[in-house]
Amino acid sequence: MKIRKGDEVLVIAGKYRGERARVDRAIPSRNRVVLDGLNIAKRHTKQTGATMQAGIIDKVMPMDASNVALWCGAHKGPAKAGWRASDGVKARVCRKCGEVL
Repeated sequence: MKIRKGDEVLVIAGKYRGERARVDRAIPSRNRVVLDGLNIAKRHTKQTGATMQAGIIDKVMPMDASNVALWCGAHKGPAKAGWRASDGVKARVCRKCGEVL
């Protein structure tokens, strides 16, 4: 999975198509990402003890990584990530414009 925490992404499929967001968490084992402020579900909870709040809670849900594309600020569009090594340092680059992501 080429998407990491902190990346700017564009949602290309699903309910939030066309929205841009930052990746809060990447889950490579499940091929999922959690986006900042998108894909929020309502969770109805019952109070368990004194620690957990009862009521309707907004919960950020993960979405599949195939539904998002990296955002390239150089050409202002979605990017496919490639790799380039220079001086022993490996970096992700945009395949369209060659800019480092």
